[in-house]
Amino acid sequence: MITGAHSIIYSSDPQADMQFFKDILQFPNVDAGHGWLIFGLPPSELAIHPADENGKQEFYLITDDIQLFVKEMNEHKVSCTDIETHRWGLLTHITLPSGSKLGVYEPKHPKP
Repeated sequence: MITGAHSIIYSSDPQADMQFFKDILQFPNVDAGHGWLIFGLPPSELAIHPADENGKQEFYLITDDIQLFVKEMNEHKVSCTDIETHRWGLLTHITLPSGSKLGVYEPKHPKP
């Protein structure tokens, strides 16, 4: 029935953000035509959270070692926020070339 999921990151500078995912994060990709890259994602998970309104979605990347991830991003001159400790994991946000923020976390919860 369901064979996968397709996530979208809207960007004011999609070419720069696609280059970031290709070169810095090194996500596998294919050219869907005219230089439009579609990226393969690592295994993922989905959580359903309560909300006052429908329609809000969030996208986070997951890492096994957030300290190492931040170190590697710093080596590429990628800005990361201070690591926050939450009940569910450790969280930082990176700044994409477009200026958008993207959450990256090291989960404390079990993996499905």
